[in-house]
Amino acid sequence: MAHSAAAGSGDTGTYIFGAAAHSNELESGVLTLDDQELPLVDAAVLQDLEDELGQPEMAWSFANDYAVMWRLRERCLLDSLEREDHSAALDAVISLKVSSAMVGGLRLARLAGALEITLRKGDLRAGLSFLAFISVLGQATVKELQSRYVQAGG
Repeated sequence: MAHSAAAGSGDTGTYIFGAAAHSNELESGVLTLDDQELPLVDAAVLQDLEDELGQPEMAWSFANDYAVMWRLRERCLLDSLEREDHSAALDAVISLKVSSAMVGGLRLARLAGALEITLRKGDLRAGLSFLAFISVLGQATVKELQSRYVQAGG
């Protein structure tokens, strides 16, 4: 299954991420794909992960680890941007994008994909403008993931 940024290809297990969020999306706080608002957490992605792994407890463990590691991922991204460490910032945002996609955090994955594009253009200062939104959206994603999946036991 390809987990790379939020466009359903017709196959519910395939998501193609990476399209840049439009500036009006960042201003409004609503991330869309084909004019449809992306879910904070897409349960179908988690179900696909369970099915692929063949062991629901492994998917639950991955989702739980994602939630536990959120603050570390956020801190790594913030620190790398503040240090103007382009390579570390790219590593951090790609990790955030891919792991968010794998747990169904489609909005956060989309936003991380937009930040990745900005960083690949070499604009670290513009990357800083994403941080507040990433922080808020990341916390909301973790809260939703924990309440709808982790605490429910998958």
